[in-house]
Amino acid sequence: MLTRLETIVVEKPWGRTDIPEAFGDFEGRRIGEIWFSNPAGDDAPIMVKFLFTSERLSIQVHPDDAAAQAAGYPRGKEECWLILSAEPEAELGVGLNRPSSREELHAAALDGSIVDMIDWRPSKTDDFVYNRAGTIHAIGPGLTVVEVQQNVDCTYRLYDYGRPRELHLDAGLKVSNPGPVHDPRDTVVDPAANRMLVSGPHFHLAQLAEPIDPSLLEQAAGELTFVPLSAGCSVAGERVALGEAVLLTDPSAIEIDRGGRALLTWPA
Repeated sequence: MLTRLETIVVEKPWGRTDIPEAFGDFEGRRIGEIWFSNPAGDDAPIMVKFLFTSERLSIQVHPDDAAAQAAGYPRGKEECWLILSAEPEAELGVGLNRPSSREELHAAALDGSIVDMIDWRPSKTDDFVYNRAGTIHAIGPGLTVVEVQQNVDCTYRLYDYGRPRELHLDAGLKVSNPGPVHDPRDTVVDPAANRMLVSGPHFHLAQLAEPIDPSLLEQAAGELTFVPLSAGCSVAGERVALGEAVLLTDPSAIEIDRGGRALLTWPA
């Protein structure tokens, strides 16, 4: 009925040592990511990960399907973020705060002034943001985020705060939208509500809560990825904890206790 995905825990310099105990005991390591390895590997269309930030992540951009495939990747990357916790003054960078040009952005990436061109938005718990391909973006410090994305290792870094990693200015700026970005799917999510958050074009994403709305489960088809966001989640009578993810094909096997919540995602 279900396949438990391997949990991959990744230390990052921008990660955190105060990961909530519900995710496990990491013995003070600086954890930046927890993600889940699908047995299909690169053929899996969707990836889910948790992010824990203590510093700003790099300013980056992802290509769409056409640009990624032209560069030899299986698909592009669109992604979305649900904020699970946010410290005061936490923020996400989504798009630019004014129209620009690729030439101006190139110079700004080299001298660091691109940081001041980002649309840094105050971020609160339960904010939801959809990040379309081509959107210049960054995640700020003080956030715990669950990210659902197209499964591809294709990120073009435009600026990295002096960290010694490669930048990809030519490739990244070629696919960038050099202006403000606002997506109609951006919203605030009631943690106690059943709600469809994304309905394509690359994946579907629903938040489930007790009592589960059967109309959402009726839309779910194919290989489903179930990710608890709290305690009290089960599939076919087996408990699935926060920090775990499972694959299943029968959504009617999902059970959520009162006060619980989870995400369910599947390919479009």
